[in-house]
Amino acid sequence: MVKGFSDNEVKNNTQNTQIKEKKGLAGFLKGKKFTYTLPGKKQINIFGSLVLGLNMILVLLVILYLKNQAFHDFVFTVGR
Repeated sequence: MVKGFSDNEVKNNTQNTQIKEKKGLAGFLKGKKFTYTLPGKKQINIFGSLVLGLNMILVLLVILYLKNQAFHDFVFTVGR
């Protein structure tokens, strides 16, 4: 007795291996080529300033929340 697949199973398997077209986003992006370009100095400065500014505002709000009871109460009343 020979180990392996019989001829019938191989024939059925080859019929099911037809190439299916991709649908949705994969089909849309199939022919597209994306390239990544590094941001320029101006864009780096803008985003860096934005991130640092928002972090400073967050730190100030946390300090205000911990030190000022009126602001603490305001946060609790707005959060309801």
